[in-house]
Amino acid sequence: MSFTRDVALIGAGYWGKNLARSFNALGALHTICDLDPRTLAGYSDGYERVLKTSDVESPFKNAEIKKIAIVAPAALHYQLAKTALSHGKDVLVEKPLCLNETEGEELVDLGSKTGQVLMVGHLLQYHPHIQKLQSLVGSGELGRLYYITSNRLNLGKIRQEENALWSFAPHDISVILSLVANQLPDGIQCSGQAYLSHGVADMTLTTLRFSGGVRAHVYVNWLNPFKEQKLAVVGSNGMAVFDDGKPWGEKLVLYRQHLTWTDGRTPTPSKAAGEAIQVPESEPLRNECVHFLECCNDRRPPRTDASEGLRVLRVLAAAQRSMSKDGAVERVSCPEPAQSYYAHPTAVIDEGAVIGKGTKIWHFSHVMKGAELGEECNLGQNVVISPRVKLGRNVKVQNNVSIYTGVTCEDDVFLGPSCVLTNISNPRSEVRRQHLYEKTVIKKGATIGANATIVCGVTLGRYCFIAAGAVITKDVPDYAMMVGVPARQKGWMSRHGHRLMPSSDGNLVCPESGLRYHEEGPDRLVCLALPEDAPLTTHPGLDV
Repeated sequence: MSFTRDVALIGAGYWGKNLARSFNALGALHTICDLDPRTLAGYSDGYERVLKTSDVESPFKNAEIKKIAIVAPAALHYQLAKTALSHGKDVLVEKPLCLNETEGEELVDLGSKTGQVLMVGHLLQYHPHIQKLQSLVGSGELGRLYYITSNRLNLGKIRQEENALWSFAPHDISVILSLVANQLPDGIQCSGQAYLSHGVADMTLTTLRFSGGVRAHVYVNWLNPFKEQKLAVVGSNGMAVFDDGKPWGEKLVLYRQHLTWTDGRTPTPSKAAGEAIQVPESEPLRNECVHFLECCNDRRPPRTDASEGLRVLRVLAAAQRSMSKDGAVERVSCPEPAQSYYAHPTAVIDEGAVIGKGTKIWHFSHVMKGAELGEECNLGQNVVISPRVKLGRNVKVQNNVSIYTGVTCEDDVFLGPSCVLTNISNPRSEVRRQHLYEKTVIKKGATIGANATIVCGVTLGRYCFIAAGAVITKDVPDYAMMVGVPARQKGWMSRHGHRLMPSSDGNLVCPESGLRYHEEGPDRLVCLALPEDAPLTTHPGLDV
């Protein structure tokens, strides 16, 4: 594996020396920049070809340097990253992305506009054991997630420019968000205490509350008599513990079947020994540096890109606000951008229609007054959306579909070409029944095939699959596959749109993703790995 020698490192001291070693070993290190001459003087053997400078401006102006790694104090991250992006450099910035949400948003936007790679050094995401843990959760090995706990304790390094929350917690928050499919918490509480420096907390305890009942706790402390870096994940079918203080072969331990049920009602703990999960050994920091170089060369987003860094930053900022209010519950702030959408010149958009950002409306379609369309929807040709119809986010409506008053579509619904949605069971031209419109609800992720007919007054469950030409006359369960006239259930479909097949453990398995599903009754199927609203495209461990 060979790389171009075009990386400049800004900040080569306590942690920077490790990135210097990694980039130099990969043959990619061009320049080391540090304000301390003694630090620069320490780079001699093995660094003969590497330029050393205390001029912070020189890496930005040097045309030979295409990539910049920033390991300066967190308060300098924003300005250094902004300058690098403005000079057309790809950037790896150590955690956190910066210390201010507004500045973080600006960096995300700037990276998007310039087309440069902007990656955040959330090191744990490149640890093979953490990646295996993400895969275990993603495949449903642990069942439904219950809670996650993280301890990061040590005696030092004690800082005065940032507290323990901002210094220690970003890595763990990054991993926790990845394990819950990058959901942001509904509520955050944080308490902490400063003992050594006024206003700089030496220890903090943060509680994250996610939709679906998942909870996470992050305890960080740099005033602790022993070192501990441990993450525990507890689910309905198993528990996993990552302990970075253990030898490589013992770092990740899986506890299967940790509970047994007496009479199907009484849980009894199982004391069985855990199973050490073996993964090939590799250095996380080297993995991170290689990933950065490859993403720059291939022009693709990194695993911990600027958007991921901004999510972590929002959680940190909310936790800081909570700590300043003695542990009051805070929410993540996500300001909504101004709405913008595309409509073809032949489309008709009535005044009073509400249309979300990123939605596209194509030839000869008509959106009437009072209709509400969510973000990122796509309406094909000759589509009609009637008053009081509500479409969620990312609803795809194919050509020649009319959606009448009384219909509600949740997020991620697909309506195939020329499918029929009604709102009166017994229509007569000469009898006015507008006040009797019946409600039809199409829940999240449902698919309706071409030319299918949905008789009004029914509810189509989440991720159900209605075959082309089928006629639906009654409610449809979640994940059900419906075929025929009138339609009958012919099995179950996964969130990825595949017929589910039985596995050896009695559950059902999606052949594409490996996700497992459990049949809780003739009309109820649940996914064991993902919360109901978790987006598939950002879930770790899935190739979708």
